[in-house]
Amino acid sequence: MKEKYINLFTDFGFKKAFGEEASKEHLISFLNTLLPAKHQIQDLQFSPTEAQGASALDRKAIFDLTCVSPSGETFIVELQKAKQNFFKDRSVFYATFPIQQQAQRGEWDFKLSAVYTIGILDFIFDDEDRRHRQDVVHCVQLKDQHQQVFYDKLTFIYLTLPNFTKTADQLETLQDKWFFLFRHLHELDEIPPRLRERVFLSLFEKASIARFEPGERQAYESSLKFYRDLKNVIDTARDEGREEGQQQANRETARRLLALGLMTDEQIATATGLSLTDIHHLREAATGAQ
Repeated sequence: MKEKYINLFTDFGFKKAFGEEASKEHLISFLNTLLPAKHQIQDLQFSPTEAQGASALDRKAIFDLTCVSPSGETFIVELQKAKQNFFKDRSVFYATFPIQQQAQRGEWDFKLSAVYTIGILDFIFDDEDRRHRQDVVHCVQLKDQHQQVFYDKLTFIYLTLPNFTKTADQLETLQDKWFFLFRHLHELDEIPPRLRERVFLSLFEKASIARFEPGERQAYESSLKFYRDLKNVIDTARDEGREEGQQQANRETARRLLALGLMTDEQIATATGLSLTDIHHLREAATGAQ
C-alpha cells in the first residue's frame, strides 16, 4: 500500500483511531473541541454500538461509536461517507435510543442526561442556507420562536469537513488540527511540526499501517476498498445525474452498489432513496442477466 497512515473515513481506520480502549484519549480530545465547557470530558466508557428499540417491532439503530461520560452524558459519533436521503431524520431517530434508555422503573421524575450526536461528514448539505454553506461546524438545538434554546440536553453537531481548507501551516487551534487529520492523515508522509503534540503522536503511532498485524492490514485494505468503491460510485452517479433524470441516476447508483456486493438491500435503498421493491427488482434483473 502506498499510504503510510490510515484513512480516517474508512470504518476500520475510524475505529482504530477512536474506538478502542487504547485510543480513547484521541476521542476525548477530539470531542472536547466540539463540546461546551460544562460538558468537557475527562473519561469515557464505550457502549454497545447496536441499540434495540422498546419492542420487537421497533427498528434497531447501529452507531459507529457510542460512549458515556462518568456524569451520564451520551455521545453518538457517526462517520458518514456519502449523502443519504433523510439523513437528518436518521440522526434524530438514532438520538431517541439513548434518551429512551434512560427511563427508570417505578417512580421517576423524568430528569434526563444530555445526549450529543456528532456526525462527521465527507459531504456538504445541499439544503444549507447560502450564508452558512461554507461553515464546517453546524450546531443544532431545539429553539423557540425567539431563537432561544428551549432544551439544551439534545444537541446535534455536524461537521462538513470538505469545507475545511486550512493547510498544515495554518493550523492554530486543537480543533483545526483534528479537522486537518480527518481530511489529510492518509496523505501525509511525515508528521507536520504543528502536530507534534503528545495526543497526535499517539494517533500517528496507532495509524501507522506498517505497525499492523497481517489480519489488521487485510481488514484495513478491505475497508479502504469499500470506501473507494463507494466514493467512486457516488461521484460517477453525481456526474451522470447532471445529464439524466435523478431517478435514473439513483437506479444506476443502485446497480453499481449491487454489483459491489458489499451492502444490503436496505442500505442501498437508504443510500439511493429508492424503495426496497425497486432494489429487489434491480437485483433480480442483474441476477437474470448473468
